[in-house]
Amino acid sequence: MNNASCFLPIAFCIFAAVQLGSKIIEQAVEAFAQLPGVGKKTALRYALHLIKNDAQYAQQLQNSILKLKTELKFCKNCHNVSEQDVCDICLNPVRDATTICVVQDYRDILAIENTGLYKGVYHVLGGLISPLDGIGPQNLNVETLVEKCGSNTILEVILALNGTMEGETTAFYVFKRLSNFSLKMSTIARGIAVGEELEYTDEVTLGRSITNRIPFGG
Repeated sequence: MNNASCFLPIAFCIFAAVQLGSKIIEQAVEAFAQLPGVGKKTALRYALHLIKNDAQYAQQLQNSILKLKTELKFCKNCHNVSEQDVCDICLNPVRDATTICVVQDYRDILAIENTGLYKGVYHVLGGLISPLDGIGPQNLNVETLVEKCGSNTILEVILALNGTMEGETTAFYVFKRLSNFSLKMSTIARGIAVGEELEYTDEVTLGRSITNRIPFGG
C-alpha cells in the first residue's frame, strides 16, 4: 500500500469525526480556519498534522503563539514589532536616522529589508485610512511621525505605501500633515503596479523602487 492510500483513510476518518461530533477536532478546525488564507480543508490538514505528532510538538507550537501576545512589543520609536522597547533597526548606529520610510505595517519592513538597498529607519502607521472600514487618521500612528519631523533632525520622509486607493489617500494625508516642515518628501517609484501590495512585490522591483524614489507632490 502506498503513502497516498494510507493517508486517505486517515483523512476520511478525521473528516468523519468532525461530521459525527468530535468537538475537539471541530474546534481545532474552526480555530485554524480563522487564519488568513486558510480554508476548512487546509485547517483539517493542520489538525491532522498535530494529531500525528507528539504532545511536545503541540506544546512548542502553543508556547510560540503565546509569546507573540505576551512577549512581543512595539518599538516606542517607530512602532515596529520588537522584543524590546526599541527595535534593532532603531538601535543600529549604522542606519541613517535622518531618513524615515513610512510603511503600513511590519510586513512591509520585512519586504524592504530583504532588498538590502535601504539604510534609513522606518515609521509604521499601523494601517491605512479606510472610511468604509471605519479607519480614520486618528487610528494610525501619524502624530508620532509629526513629532519626529518637528525635531528638525529629519531630512527626508519616504512614503512607501501600497498603490491602492487607501494607500494613496493615506500618503496624501501624511504629505499634508508634514507639508509645513523643511524636509524632502518622496515616494517609491512606481515600478510597482497600481493596486499591488508591497509584501507581494519581488525584491528586485521593490529595491529599484526604493532606490529610484521620486518627489512626492501630493
